Amino acid sequence: MRQETAQFKSNAKVEEIKSHTHTSGTAVTAQRTDYLANRTGFGKVLSWLFYLLLLTTIAVSGAGVFYETSGEPFVVTNVYGDSFRIYGNGIYKNDSFFRAPIFRGTDFTILFLVCPLLLIALFWYRKQKSISAQLQVISLTGVITYYAVSVAFGVMYNNLHLLYTLLLSLSAFCLAAGIKQLDAGAVAKSVKMPWPFIGIAVFLAFTGIALLVAWLPDILAALSAGRAPLLIEHYTTEITYVLDMGLIAPACFLCLYLLKKKSGWGYVLLDLLLTLCLVMGVMLPVQTLFQWQAGIALPIAVLLTKMISFCLLAVFAAYFKSRLWKSMRS
Repeated sequence: MRQETAQFKSNAKVEEIKSHTHTSGTAVTAQRTDYLANRTGFGKVLSWLFYLLLLTTIAVSGAGVFYETSGEPFVVTNVYGDSFRIYGNGIYKNDSFFRAPIFRGTDFTILFLVCPLLLIALFWYRKQKSISAQLQVISLTGVITYYAVSVAFGVMYNNLHLLYTLLLSLSAFCLAAGIKQLDAGAVAKSVKMPWPFIGIAVFLAFTGIALLVAWLPDILAALSAGRAPLLIEHYTTEITYVLDMGLIAPACFLCLYLLKKKSGWGYVLLDLLLTLCLVMGVMLPVQTLFQWQAGIALPIAVLLTKMISFCLLAVFAAYFKSRLWKSMRS
């Protein structure tokens, strides 16, 4: 009888331990799920804003590619006394004959490359909710933000002005909110070693310097001549120079510093820069094709120093981005 009583108490103790273990495990799992949902999740509202951003980007870029009018090019003279042609057709009818094909090539790349990639990334995040999926959404949003700033401040006023404003607002706030939801520590831990730091360091340093070398001579030449750059035409500034030299080039060196410190934000910035370089490497040849179609022949020196150099950077960006993806755990 005593043996049966002792056996009963022992079995009861085992069941109590199992129950406590199961409850603790469930609690830990629930805490981890709650942590992932609140710290690294976009949330329902932000996810819908990303889809709204996608639709707005499609509308803006689609209008740039497909909208046409019956206008013809015509010649005007700017405040510097230079004569140049106005495009006269489509949504960019008030832009110069030289830049309008560039804008249309940009729209084409955004519409048929960046928008599909963002849609895929959003479905990927909805399915897995992994850090790599989040980074892809954020990086493509960064590319759209670059595009939004370019069209909002870089093209002549047209009927899409309100859409440009909406696109800039959505992209900037989605980018900021998406980055805020990331956990830098989790990003850093998700990257496996060994990581090709030396190769990345050379790439970032070269990219930062290349952006300065690509655009700075045009400005220095204008300053030495005591006049505005020849291709300023009727624009108030050159937005690409401002973005590349004022933001992207310093961001390359900042990213290098953060990676050296093994900060998770360094990997976030790295993925954004790699994605931007990759898209630009595709975009520049497309822009050149649109210019060629319009009858604009670029000098060989321009093709060699700018287009080919950016395409080479895109090849290396694709390689390092693939290495980053392979190094990250879901």
